[in-house]
Amino acid sequence: MATRMDLDGRPIKPMTICMIGAGGFIGSHLCEKLMAETPHKVLALDVYSDTDKIKHLLEPDSLPWAGRIVFHRLNIKHDSRLEGLIKMADLTINLAAICTPADYNTRPLDTIYSNFIDALPVVKYCSENNKRLIHFSTCEVYGKTIGSFLPKDSPLRKDPAYYVLKEDTSPCIFGSIEKQRWSYACAKQLIERLIYAEGAENGLDFTIVRPFNWIGPRMDFIPGIDGPSESVPRVLACFSNNLLRREPLKLVDGGESQRTFVYIKDAIEAVLLMIENPDRANGHIFNVGNPNNEVTVRQLAEMMTKVYAKVSGEPSLESPTIDVSSKEFYGEGYDDSDKRIPDMTIINRQLGWNPKTTLWDLLESTLTYQHRTYAEAIKKSMVKPIAS
Repeated sequence: MATRMDLDGRPIKPMTICMIGAGGFIGSHLCEKLMAETPHKVLALDVYSDTDKIKHLLEPDSLPWAGRIVFHRLNIKHDSRLEGLIKMADLTINLAAICTPADYNTRPLDTIYSNFIDALPVVKYCSENNKRLIHFSTCEVYGKTIGSFLPKDSPLRKDPAYYVLKEDTSPCIFGSIEKQRWSYACAKQLIERLIYAEGAENGLDFTIVRPFNWIGPRMDFIPGIDGPSESVPRVLACFSNNLLRREPLKLVDGGESQRTFVYIKDAIEAVLLMIENPDRANGHIFNVGNPNNEVTVRQLAEMMTKVYAKVSGEPSLESPTIDVSSKEFYGEGYDDSDKRIPDMTIINRQLGWNPKTTLWDLLESTLTYQHRTYAEAIKKSMVKPIAS
């Protein structure tokens, strides 16, 4: 493997990376990238022993990267091995989180503990042992836009200053305490503030990542098979399930919220740049999204219906969508943000990164994978086919 160079033309030294949550959607793609394209070693930590998403990287021993990735089943809440593994590494990447919207409402305590309390030892051990940390946060820390509080007929609603989200200037605006949907965002914001404070007071080298809807193959989409059976997944996974089961797509409160989506392989390129360019990434918070792929949830449903008809060869339903209330879908206490459009100035300036994949192309890649995986699950009797 040829010597890799950083963005400033310096050779990149092989490093050992402690990756918490390596067996998940993002972790699996990042491990795959690191094994295929770099000389780095990975200590892959996950709370689950079922490592389907990275099994192809761990077996067999004849793989070209054999020995460079080692799996450790570990719960960061109460495992004495955690500090030792962080000490062994040059860099720790924390991907662990409860991050499904229904949980924010129905399991707010678990959500707060998972995203704040459980992350505290990771930050502490990195700081005390002078180890670099890349922490995965969320675009939800921004909450609602300033524009959402303006009158609906206000011309200011068209001014990007009121809705484009900037890492260093946009305020974090959440709903009232009784709106428990914000438990996730508040916990993530507080751990960001703690990491930032560790950097300011104790010299912790850190980078914070704020993902804006990373989409692609291997994301959880079949409850009970590749994701939790007891919770409602994110919007794209919900819609995927409806399409696969030939059920109407449920539009919460009319599907008027607006979102941006970025392809997982584009996003992983950004993370690799952060890993290999610490001088440019340390001390920064990075939005990682694709502002060009912005749609309303209703438009997303319409596009996914068309893409799925193409990849599956199945005709669309006569009534492909139905409207439901957020109370009916998520339960009491739900609230939502209106728009999430990332400003890309900082990541472009520091790392020269820009996303490439269009929304249609990333949906086609994702739904092709999901259609094939669902068919395989039916063959293995892991899910029941829909009766005709």
